[in-house]
Amino acid sequence: MSDNSNNNYPVSPAKIGNQDGYRLPRAFSKDHPELVGASGHVEVLDENTLLVRLNPVKKTESERDDVMMSLFLDFLMKFAIEEPESLVAYTENMSQEANELLAGVEIDED
Repeated sequence: MSDNSNNNYPVSPAKIGNQDGYRLPRAFSKDHPELVGASGHVEVLDENTLLVRLNPVKKTESERDDVMMSLFLDFLMKFAIEEPESLVAYTENMSQEANELLAGVEIDED
């Protein structure tokens, strides 16, 4: 099965130390970061069907922010690679304009 929707991922066998396991594609981790590192259990429904139940890892707000920033930067990098002609060099003038716009702005760090 090669459905690339957010709910269907191909798996392949993998040796993990001296244990047998399965490898999930990178897309799974990107689509479901809350399940990366999760533990749980597998129920065998029949000879070719498994039900995997995972307990999502509770992430701190900082870790969630890190994931979102990483996904945003991945998006920007993909866009820059696909459309390099759209990139504009950041100039000293742009920096000065940004500083002027932010002059006097107080940031609440809570």
